[in-house]
This record gives sequence, C-alpha cells and structure tokens, in this order.
Amino acid sequence: MLDFSVTFIITIVNIAILYFILRKILFKRVTKFMAARAQKVKDTLAQADNHRVKAGQVLADYQDRLKNAGDEADGIIKIAREQAKAAAEKILADGQAAREALLASGRRQLESERQAMLVRFKLDAAALVMAASARLVQRDISGEDKHRYAALLLDELATQQHKG
Repeated sequence: MLDFSVTFIITIVNIAILYFILRKILFKRVTKFMAARAQKVKDTLAQADNHRVKAGQVLADYQDRLKNAGDEADGIIKIAREQAKAAAEKILADGQAAREALLASGRRQLESERQAMLVRFKLDAAALVMAASARLVQRDISGEDKHRYAALLLDELATQQHKG
C-alpha cells in the first residue's frame, strides 16, 4: 500500500526543485558539451573520409604512374632492341663490304702478279727461243738483234693470243 504522506510530497517537491536547478546549471552545459563532442566526432569522420578519398586518389595516381613507367620501360626496351638490330645489320653490311673490297683487292693483286709473271715468262721464252735459234744458226746474235727479235716475237705472240 502506498502512503501519500507529507514526506512523499516533500520528496517530490525536492526532486522537482533539484531537477530544475540541475537543468538550469548542469544539463545545458552537458548538452552543449555533448553537442560539441558530437560535432567534433562528425568533423573527424568527415576529415577521415577526405583523407581516405585523397589516399585513394594518390594510390590511383601511383598505380597509373607505375603502369606508365612499365609501358615506358617496354618502349625503351623495344627501341633499344631495334637500335641493336640496326647496329648489327650495319656491322654485317660493313663487314660484307669490307670482305668484298678485300676480295676485289686480292683479285686485282693476283691479276697484276699474273700479268707480271706472264710478261716475265714471255721474256724468258723469247730469250730461250733466241738462244736456241742462235745455236741453230751457229752464229752469235748481237744484243741489239736479240732485243729486236724478242720484241717481234712478243708482238707476234700477243697477236696470236688475242686471236685465240
């Protein structure tokens, strides 16, 4: 059973007075503090979201740069390979040209030596023919006659060689 005595009414009046005093002094400050705290938390969360977005943008930027660097490296490697191939082809072409020049020089040298040997052979052959002719004729041919007969013989051999 409830007893509504004077104590009960005084207690309720005390609670009401305490409530209004606390509300006037404490609740406004606590409410203001809680509102400020809530605003600070919202600002911190907004700032964290901004940082997260910026970090995402920076990450995307770095990934793009990394991809571009990889593409650029591939391009540089491709260009280097092409340059190396061109250099190798040039070296081969230069070597081929040098080989051809060396072969041509060797052929010219061989031809000139062959011509010199042929002239020497013709002179030696003419001298042998003159010596054999002199023995057959049993007469001594003079030096001037030897040269004249050798020249005639060489001219005749040359004309026969051109015909044959």
